[in-house]
Amino acid sequence: MEEIVIKDDMIKLGQALKLAGLVGSGVEAKMLIQDGLVKVNGEVDVRRGRKLHPGDVFELEDNKVKVVAL
Repeated sequence: MEEIVIKDDMIKLGQALKLAGLVGSGVEAKMLIQDGLVKVNGEVDVRRGRKLHPGDVFELEDNKVKVVAL
């Protein structure tokens, strides 16, 4: 499982996908999220603005990424 490190107490799902290198743009992230292709903590979430906190895990296809604090 990969990890992304955040310095704040949360990050939005769309930003997290970009930070992890799973998407190239916010528009791409928005489309994937709206199409139900992204899971947060094992459940599909269609909110691009979903706030992720340290300990949360998001998935796109076979890529799982854990959010960790700095």
